[in-house]
Amino acid sequence: MMADEAGQRWREEPVVEGEGESEGESGGEDEPGVRAQPDQDRSDALGSHSTIMEGKSCLLKKLEISVSEAEKRTGKNAMNMQEIYTVYLIETRPIDSQSDDENSVPDSLWRRYSEFELLRNYLVIGYPCVVVPPLPEKRAEFVWHKLSADNMDPDFVERRRIGLENFLLRVASHSVLSLDTILYLFLTQENGWKEAVNDSGFQAKADSRLKALNATFRVKNPEKRFVELKHYGDELQSVISQLLRVRARVADRLYGVYKVHGNYGRVFSEWSAIEKEMGDGLQSAGHHMDVYAASIDDILEEEEHYADQLKEYLFFAEALRSVCRKHELQQYDLEMAALDLTSKKQQKEELATGTVRTFSLKGMTSKLFGQETAEQREAKLKLLEEQIVDGEELVKAKNLECEDFVTNAWTDIERFKEQKNKDLKEALISYAVMQISMCKKGIQVWTNAKECFSKM
Repeated sequence: MMADEAGQRWREEPVVEGEGESEGESGGEDEPGVRAQPDQDRSDALGSHSTIMEGKSCLLKKLEISVSEAEKRTGKNAMNMQEIYTVYLIETRPIDSQSDDENSVPDSLWRRYSEFELLRNYLVIGYPCVVVPPLPEKRAEFVWHKLSADNMDPDFVERRRIGLENFLLRVASHSVLSLDTILYLFLTQENGWKEAVNDSGFQAKADSRLKALNATFRVKNPEKRFVELKHYGDELQSVISQLLRVRARVADRLYGVYKVHGNYGRVFSEWSAIEKEMGDGLQSAGHHMDVYAASIDDILEEEEHYADQLKEYLFFAEALRSVCRKHELQQYDLEMAALDLTSKKQQKEELATGTVRTFSLKGMTSKLFGQETAEQREAKLKLLEEQIVDGEELVKAKNLECEDFVTNAWTDIERFKEQKNKDLKEALISYAVMQISMCKKGIQVWTNAKECFSKM
């Protein structure tokens, strides 16, 4: 019940009015790739209320980006074994060059899916406040049984190409992510971008799963909004998963219904062979049924594109949870620093008064082997005072870091909410329109059959 209430609060929370109107903090007219490291100026950039498509300095306003085709290749992997893989052609062209020369040839390079994965992992780690757009699925999930789940299937590769292009367009239109140097290198340089990723030290910044799990269970004062957001992410993933499963079952049944109409066509054609006066009408009706039965393959392939749009938000749910985990880790570090500071202050008080409030090995040692000398006590007091000063500075810094994270992350979450509402609304409306159109075609087939029967 708590998860339901949290999800309801998330859904009902209004989007901030006037987002996307601020220009003062959008980054000016800097050239793409001006940021050498993701940490630089992140707070200022995320502090603006520019929506995903409205940042004046976003890369997509300066560079046309497309993933134009896919190609199968054969090569050797890291284990020196032969493998077949797919590469995708990324084409880029400066916006200014289009107005100067409409026939200018775009720059192009090939990337594997694993390289897209490396880019996204780098962005997730380098920009913990951002809901980083997800990649399309590596292998087909939630498919109806007649559709191939093979990741080398041409139809699946084509849909993944569209998904990879959508990923790049979302990243390149983000007011913060689009300014990253490594993103620019990924789009424009055949070699060297992986070395730049390694030089950024992003692997060292990656938090271990054990630490993330520890933070989840040990944080004492989590931010309420992030707890609700985490619950919403779980609910969103559950609901879309159920929707995709229902859609796959409906597609299976619909496929059967359409293909059965092919039996009508066969029977009418056979019947027409033994009828003289009714033969032409039966033959025409059979033809309409055959066309209707064959149309389901194209219909369900088109429908799969709408399913891919829903899948994107299935994977966006994990991106939301990733931001929540980053906040839990920061909160955990803050609480551990505050706990250590409290412990140091208690040690100082005990050392100064000569009283021990709680049982400790140190207290037992003092009783057994005698008290410390005055000089030793003074040296320890001085060390503790220095540690307390450092601890207070650390807690203050961690506190400010947490506050900045909450402010910046929630700004991007508001942007995501606005984007989510718009995208899902359009996808669901388009899906409904397609279903209505499909039903009208079915009615038209039987209307045509009726006319054929009337002429017999």
